[in-house]
Amino acid sequence: MSEIKLIPLGGVRENGKNLYVVEVDEEIFILDCGLMYPESELYGIDVVIPDFSYLEENRERIAGVFLTHGHEDAIGALPYFLQKFDVPVFGTELTIALAKLLVEKNSLVKGYDDFHVIDEQTEIEFDKAVIRFFKTTHTIPDSVGIVVKTEEGSIVYTGDFKFDQSATSMYRTDFSKISDIGKEKVLALLSDSSEAESYVENVSDLKVSEEVLETFQNTDGRIIVAAVASNILRIQQVMDAAYRSWRKVFITGKNLEEIVETALNLNKLQLPSEDLIKPVKDIDKYRDEEIVVLETGSTGEPIQTLQRMAKGNHPQVNIKDGDLVYIVTSPSTKMEVILSTTENMIYRAGGTVKKITDHLKASGHATPNDLKLLINLIHPEYVVPVQGEYRMLAAHAELAHEVGMSYKNILIPGKGDVIEYKNKRIHMSGQVSAGDTMVDGIGIGDIGNIVLRDRKLLSEDGIFIIVVTIDRKKQKIVSGPTVMTRGFVYVKENTQLIEQSSEEVREVVEENLEHNKFEWGTLKQEMRDALSKFLFDRTRRRPVILPIIMEVSNKKRK
Repeated sequence: MSEIKLIPLGGVRENGKNLYVVEVDEEIFILDCGLMYPESELYGIDVVIPDFSYLEENRERIAGVFLTHGHEDAIGALPYFLQKFDVPVFGTELTIALAKLLVEKNSLVKGYDDFHVIDEQTEIEFDKAVIRFFKTTHTIPDSVGIVVKTEEGSIVYTGDFKFDQSATSMYRTDFSKISDIGKEKVLALLSDSSEAESYVENVSDLKVSEEVLETFQNTDGRIIVAAVASNILRIQQVMDAAYRSWRKVFITGKNLEEIVETALNLNKLQLPSEDLIKPVKDIDKYRDEEIVVLETGSTGEPIQTLQRMAKGNHPQVNIKDGDLVYIVTSPSTKMEVILSTTENMIYRAGGTVKKITDHLKASGHATPNDLKLLINLIHPEYVVPVQGEYRMLAAHAELAHEVGMSYKNILIPGKGDVIEYKNKRIHMSGQVSAGDTMVDGIGIGDIGNIVLRDRKLLSEDGIFIIVVTIDRKKQKIVSGPTVMTRGFVYVKENTQLIEQSSEEVREVVEENLEHNKFEWGTLKQEMRDALSKFLFDRTRRRPVILPIIMEVSNKKRK
């Protein structure tokens, strides 16, 4: 009788950073290895990845990493993971190709080449489990769900998915395979919750294609399409519409070019014409009504790049009178304020804006009816909602209850929660370390709450630097105090405040110099305390205060 544990190290009570651990006795199977883009309060942080501490403690037990699709919420943390672990990685053809792109760009991963391409027919046998796959529909080809089959039953993980009866063969869900899985014992279903609280069902991708084509045919000027680079389905729809409306496509951004080239080489993206894509340097050779500019941001979200185009700062294409900016992605709710600001900038630059979400509900994630249908096909004993904020997981739990699942058979985990199946019983049995690891430049995990707090203070109230030079032997100030400030006040209009600040520091330093055994740490802290109180009383602001003390050397040179 096997002991089974399910441990989400990311992807629950948050959007992105999917990483789920399935333990079957002594073997560990890792499902997805994604990242998350930072919230606005994470100043300067590039990406957020899962905490690998638990996996490091159990590295000898890891059997492999199994990927569901090629989006960064599923594969983005792989380069950081492979810096620490040398284990095999399994995924479909396009998923592995995109994963290799990410790994090759990371200079800290040297010589790794243990990738294995699978498809929906692949079965991989391990000592305690068999890993199987089933085809799903998402906004990128080669998306699959994963089945971990054990002697106690199967653990089914959907990854990102939706159901679309009109999907083309490259994107079509294998309902027969899902039904066959449900005929066997399914112990637990880990299912996508991103759209569980939606009141509107997704339109078919056929309707989306028609909407894109109609927009292209009814626009006279240039069309600048903003899309997520890895949304291959939307890029295919843009290519098809451009061809049918007699337009050429100009691609901006190296990230998009690499993804498009990879998809083309694997026949996962199909060009209706060989001369459809043109180099951006030739854009002036074509009339405005013949042009489609396809752009994405370097991190996947294209909104910031649109701002550069609106300001006239983009190195390749800038927005001008008569341009239509067509946003064919569905920005997250946390991007709404930025999106509104960007729209205003586009209109000021002479362009207009149209969003695909103005008329259509076009998401790559399962809506309530999809989720309920999946549960009815799979017949799981337990449902574990994953991939989403807590309210989404809770909405998914209610949907499971609607189709007959008992609340006691629905578990909403937090990061690091251990769901254990032992002796025919499932329960929460504890927690493991599962925080967020911040990536800033080449630094991984070296940014903590104290640094983020300082960055927040710097962004809000600026920095106040006070420099003083002392002669401790003669017990006097040789130079200063001199004040330098950035982001706090405009110095030329606040000379009195600066002078009074210097006097406050002078008093503290002179008082300490009277005692020959004063401590540097004590002096600096007293300078901070005095300045902090004085500046807050005068300005109601709390800048970061940085005291710098230099001492004159009294040693004679030979």
